[in-house]
Amino acid sequence: MNVTDPIADMLTRIRNAASAKHTQVAMPSSKLRQEIARILKEEGYIKDYEVLPGKVYPTLLIHLKYTQDRRPKPVISGLVRVSKPGRRAYSGAREIPRVRSGLGIAIVSTSKGVMTGEQARRLGVGGEILCYVW
Repeated sequence: MNVTDPIADMLTRIRNAASAKHTQVAMPSSKLRQEIARILKEEGYIKDYEVLPGKVYPTLLIHLKYTQDRRPKPVISGLVRVSKPGRRAYSGAREIPRVRSGLGIAIVSTSKGVMTGEQARRLGVGGEILCYVW
């Protein structure tokens, strides 16, 4: 299977696994996917992630996080791909949007690495808005 947009594929796998109440989700690994997983962990949206070595390519294993209620719900309630291969979305440091009035995060790929929209705003760097998470 040839995936034209690996980030959209990653977000869809996470969305589907969370709605099916899976504890973890596996996908082919890449540096960008690992950076997105790192941000999701730092911001508390996932429990953990690990990179497993493989024969052909490494696998990224993401451990999903759920609320500690009587009826557990996924911590990630929404994932939206913003910049797509056919229509890239770039933003200056001042124009990076606040997701759900600050309740969510924007993941931005900048010249200083992949970071949240808030971090990019603080550093005064803009970049490609990869996705929104809330």
